[in-house]
Amino acid sequence: MARGRRRRRGGAGDGWKIAAGAALALLAAAGFGAILWLNASIEAAPALVAETLCPVDGPRAVTVVLLDVSDDLPEPARRQVETRVLDIADALPTHGLLELRVLEPDRATGRVLFSRCNPGTGEGLSELTANPEAVQRAFQEGFRRPLGDLLANGLPANPAGTSPIMKAVQRIAIDHFEGRAAAGRDKTLVVVSDMLENTPDYSHYAGDLSFERFRASPAYPDVRTDLGGAGVTVLYVQRRAGARPFDSGEHIRFWERWVTDMNGHLTEAVKLQGTG
Repeated sequence: MARGRRRRRGGAGDGWKIAAGAALALLAAAGFGAILWLNASIEAAPALVAETLCPVDGPRAVTVVLLDVSDDLPEPARRQVETRVLDIADALPTHGLLELRVLEPDRATGRVLFSRCNPGTGEGLSELTANPEAVQRAFQEGFRRPLGDLLANGLPANPAGTSPIMKAVQRIAIDHFEGRAAAGRDKTLVVVSDMLENTPDYSHYAGDLSFERFRASPAYPDVRTDLGGAGVTVLYVQRRAGARPFDSGEHIRFWERWVTDMNGHLTEAVKLQGTG
């Protein structure tokens, strides 16, 4: 009987040891998991290019704003564009690129006024794995404030005899929407313009606005591009096409077909206030 009682005591002791061992194993696993989570959190913050605040392996999303400033914008339209661009900047995902380009007929690339990535605001970052204050400082001093200052100083006017909007969009697509790295990015193009294409090979100032006339022109093969599924927004500056009446609805429908033909989709067309 005594031996049996000792065996029972030994069995209970072994059970306690097994439970304790299991608890220690769970704690060890939890600790190991925490280490993995910590390392993953640290690795999730990519190295950035100092000049642009973009990840060294490229931005996570791209939004390009093309400004056709062949004529000064009226004050209401200018303010509307400024608000739109700031809203775009505030909605940009962390490590997403915002670029502002001015259309320049004598320069295929246009002129880049601003090209920076949103480094994030620091909100939600843990002080154990990051430096929220430094991230917030980079956001304000390297991204948001320079953009606000640029817009506050006014958009530059650049009067010109031609308006190669399609060629400028083609170059943007090559620079930002092309290649393996761009395939998985969200891509957005915003065009601020009267959308009056005007080049020696094709012009909206002469002939009808049918897409068929454009496809038959020498310009079509020259300006073909691949927008890579980008969403396109037009902030439309309504102007007269010379002295003849002009159907803005038909004009926008032309551009909708053009964007679709170039593997994009027109998500919005907004007439700017104060432009007719």
